[in-house]
Amino acid sequence: MSNTPSPLRVTHWPTRDGHRIGVATLDAERSLNALTLDMIEALDAQLTTWQQDDSVVAVWLEGAGDRAFCAGGDIVALYRALQGDAHAARDYVVRYFRAEYALDYRLHTYPKPLLAWGDGIVMGGGMGLLAGARHRLVTERSRLAMPEISIGLYPDVGASWFLNRMPPGIGAYLALTGAQLNARDALDLGLADQLVPAECREALIDALCRADYGNVTTLNDRAIHAVLAAVADRDQAPPAQLWPWRDHIQRLTSAADAAQACAAILADRQQDDWLAANRRRLGDGCPLTAQLAWGMLERHRRASLAEALRDELSLSLRCCLEGDLAEGVRALLIDKDKQPQWSHADVPSVPAAEVAAMLHSAWQCDDHPLATLGEKG
Repeated sequence: MSNTPSPLRVTHWPTRDGHRIGVATLDAERSLNALTLDMIEALDAQLTTWQQDDSVVAVWLEGAGDRAFCAGGDIVALYRALQGDAHAARDYVVRYFRAEYALDYRLHTYPKPLLAWGDGIVMGGGMGLLAGARHRLVTERSRLAMPEISIGLYPDVGASWFLNRMPPGIGAYLALTGAQLNARDALDLGLADQLVPAECREALIDALCRADYGNVTTLNDRAIHAVLAAVADRDQAPPAQLWPWRDHIQRLTSAADAAQACAAILADRQQDDWLAANRRRLGDGCPLTAQLAWGMLERHRRASLAEALRDELSLSLRCCLEGDLAEGVRALLIDKDKQPQWSHADVPSVPAAEVAAMLHSAWQCDDHPLATLGEKG
């Protein structure tokens, strides 16, 4: 029997009326609960079990410790896989992202109330988990971002879909700059539903366990809404970083293409620490990522979540095998020299033909690993 600890800790909270709330804890505190393949597969299997268990009326998803909900995917494991046999590397990349995106879709479509406790760092793959929950909870300590510009990937985990659901140009700005958002920003942009002060976590759990549940999901959801309304306190949110600059950001991203938008952002001279940090991140970031992020948002402006995730699987594979991801991870997390040698000098230098080739699907429709995503059965 393996002595390796499970990457997912599963418990249950009993409710007053004899039901249970299933609790899934991403249990990798040292890595800020980065999503490993084992963790993804374990969570997906547990959600299936709870979906079929009539005694479980809701699911609570959280990360171990108080520093992070989930800081992203296990990109170090991806990097290591890419250093080995080419066929094995491809198989691992497909397996990892297929499992992650299928899990994200499951969360979005889960039939029982699902609460995500987005305390602390919520980035990359963590954003995919939070976005899929029916009740997306943040605290005054939450810090959200899609920071793929810094590692040579692009905003995935459904971001090609959910960034497009924001006011025009805002999602593009977040994708290009990897801007870090606080709880107020998340509420303003529709990335979170409620702010619950971190110190109220236990009171919230106690109230959830004392609520009245039954066998009707709609009524259970109503009970949870009532509990959250009583505990949530938006007055505890930090000051907005993005909303005061909404019109300014929309002017910056009102561009014909990625090169124009990036040029406008980099030329901006507004004296604001948050905007300046975003400019630096874009300036140091991967030029190919900027083009791909812009391209994905353009092509999925009116797509479904399932369509976006299918497209993301293909692009993520290409980023691993043909793009700059390995170099970005090397510079940031392996050698930690923070001096990535990107394949292009700047955003305008990326050939349009290369972007088009990267965005071209790696599969035919009928043999796509996520071909059945979104089908009812």
